[in-house]
Amino acid sequence: MFKNYFTIAIRNFWRNRVFAFINMAGLSIGISAALVIYLIVHYEFSFEKFQKDGGRIYRIVTNMHFPDNDFKNSGVPGPLPNAVRNEIPGIEESSAFWTADQTKVTIIENGETKVFKKQQRIIYADDHYFKLFPYKWLAGSPGNALNEPNQVVLTESRVKTYFPSVDISKAIGQTIIYNDTVKAALVGIVKDMDEITDFTFQEFISLPTYSEQLKHNNGWDEWGSVNSASQFFIKFKNKPDTAKSNKELAAVRKKHEKDAYLSTEHLLQPLSDIHFNADFDAFDQKKAHKPTLYGLIVIALFLLLLGCINFINLTTAQAAQRAKEIGIRKTMGSSRRNLVIQFLSETLLLTVCAAIISIILTPFILKLFSNFIPEGLHFDLLRQPHILIFIFLLVLVVSFLSGFYPAMVLSGYKPVLVLKNLAYANTSKSRRIWIRKTLTVSQFVIAQFFIIATIIVSKQIRFALNKDMGFRKNAIINFNAPYNYQHPDDKQFVLQQKLQAIPGIEKLSLAGEPPASISLAISTMKFNKDGKEIEATVQVKQADTNYFDLYRMKIIAGRNLQQSDTVREYLANEAYAKFLGYQNPADLVGKMINQGKNKIPIVGVLADFNTNSLHSKVGPLVYTCQARSHHTFSVLLSSNGKNTDGWKKTISQITSVWKEVYPEDDFSYTFFDKSIEAFYKTEQQTAQLMNWAAALSIIIGCLGLLGLVIYTTTQRTKEIGVRKVLGASVTQIVSLLSKDFIRLVIIAFIIVTPLAWWAMNKWLEDFAYRTTISWWVFAVTGFVMILIALLTLSIQTIRSATVNPVESLRTE
Repeated sequence: MFKNYFTIAIRNFWRNRVFAFINMAGLSIGISAALVIYLIVHYEFSFEKFQKDGGRIYRIVTNMHFPDNDFKNSGVPGPLPNAVRNEIPGIEESSAFWTADQTKVTIIENGETKVFKKQQRIIYADDHYFKLFPYKWLAGSPGNALNEPNQVVLTESRVKTYFPSVDISKAIGQTIIYNDTVKAALVGIVKDMDEITDFTFQEFISLPTYSEQLKHNNGWDEWGSVNSASQFFIKFKNKPDTAKSNKELAAVRKKHEKDAYLSTEHLLQPLSDIHFNADFDAFDQKKAHKPTLYGLIVIALFLLLLGCINFINLTTAQAAQRAKEIGIRKTMGSSRRNLVIQFLSETLLLTVCAAIISIILTPFILKLFSNFIPEGLHFDLLRQPHILIFIFLLVLVVSFLSGFYPAMVLSGYKPVLVLKNLAYANTSKSRRIWIRKTLTVSQFVIAQFFIIATIIVSKQIRFALNKDMGFRKNAIINFNAPYNYQHPDDKQFVLQQKLQAIPGIEKLSLAGEPPASISLAISTMKFNKDGKEIEATVQVKQADTNYFDLYRMKIIAGRNLQQSDTVREYLANEAYAKFLGYQNPADLVGKMINQGKNKIPIVGVLADFNTNSLHSKVGPLVYTCQARSHHTFSVLLSSNGKNTDGWKKTISQITSVWKEVYPEDDFSYTFFDKSIEAFYKTEQQTAQLMNWAAALSIIIGCLGLLGLVIYTTTQRTKEIGVRKVLGASVTQIVSLLSKDFIRLVIIAFIIVTPLAWWAMNKWLEDFAYRTTISWWVFAVTGFVMILIALLTLSIQTIRSATVNPVESLRTE
């Protein structure tokens, strides 16, 4: 029986090759999109799933409440771990560790010295780390690792990097030198994590190695000091009541913190939340964005729906061609159940072919979208059986959604009416046409929504990149000089003097971060006005005397900062002046800010500028000068070299000077305008996603439209011939054949306009400064969609309208 179904399906597909191709193309696009999106979503939601008892593992994080703002930090004060271990019940295991910045590593092997600059994925961990996060040990023992100073555990890959000529089993005992001063003995080797995780550390230095230095230099033992590098994880014996545990953490902090000038609370963050929560970032890993993932799922569902709609429309439109076959089968004794199974089998076969095409296309799609695809994502059917399960279920669901309604329609024909050519002589014909029109309208609603969304997202990105942010962005490069906080050497000033001699540098500043950056330093400042104390969270930035001129930032009242090694004065922005109640900026000049026991004068007021993306409003800010802590260079390149190789020559000269001052450090720089573009990476990815979603939805919609118009013109061949004989022009016939379809596009436009306006308004609410949703966005969308529909229809309508009427009237 199934062999017979298969044979009939193949013959039917071959007889209607064009429609089979259109159906297969639409389903292939939908299944391909669904498969790629499934790979992304599955990968992102798989982080830390392998961790045993992951549901009982939490990270303790910090939320600091300032007067007008909250500041979230993934770190904890140094004394907190021991206090929690001693005072909070129900903890099975815990581990404190400190994440390291780029670290210099020196290896001496067989008399040869190897230096690895800026090594990453290094932490200083206590001896509980490997108890909380189990690794497979290749050498050494977790029982006595990391409990003494000057010990280190490496992953297998890092051992091969450092000691390529030494067998792993014999590498134990080798010495590794960190930052030229700290020697550590290799006491253990663990296998690299193969699972999907953010815990990709490769070197584990014992925490006692640096404990004294951490206490001295980073406020490690102070309750009032919180650093995001200081991480603390705990595993409870049972699933905890997080609200109760958070209250216990509050009690611990209240007991130990004596003189806090701000309210700080510690909270439990589930292990499963770390990969998605950008508020508490510490591992320098790319965070997943849940709303984006949910958006991807919606797009996949829409594209699948479009492919299914195409199949339903074309199959029901062709129903009359198979009516006699169905009538004869029923007359010969075939049941409706058998017919339904046959038609569903045909749908299943077509869907399987579409799925095979999608599997072939997936690796190419992953390469095409490499900027959007997570680095660790791989497509391997043999090693990832869950993909095969997903494809199997997807094929079944798509086959059912696409084939069930057409199967019920086709199998419902009555043999007597069919054999008398009266299969359509009832209200079911108009009902089926109404359903086809509804489905077609739905297709173009989705397509036009994506077009409108694409235009508005792109419009907002252009608005953000072209908006005057209050400073110069172009022709500026930024780079940081190496800075030793423990032992400042002032080499940055030597570099500054040498750079000033380069003719291609128009202006030079050695200060803090550029006006807009991802770095953030804040402080609580108090201001007395008319006997009333005003407290605010204020962003603090560093500048030298050249900074504001280089960035063309306007000082609207008072004067520039004077060069100083200590905080002696502030330049405030307009937002801070208004926050303090001064509408005239000049009235703030000369007033004092209370910071601790010190009173710092405000010597000038800056015009407001954006310090971050346009998602955030301009808030209170001050600039000061602490010259010895400055290590960020801002270089304005000469405009004379803008259209030549002048910039390259200047940067080459900067590199040469850099090597003279810092021979062991590589030179790297960024263009300031590119740094600002990076603020909108998520929006740019959204725009790219919308572009493809719009394009694919238009392609699927147009394929369906083409299939329907081919069917319509075939059914009306004799009518077209008669009209031409009676004098109808090609234009009139094309108009006659197209108007019903264009009407559907217009109806879709009327439906989608308010929906898209509402949805994009909600999206734009995330921006403090945003573009407007102009009327022309909808006008362009409607015009483009009608134009595309006309072009698609014209492929067949013009051809049909130009056929010799003699040939048309011969068709019967």
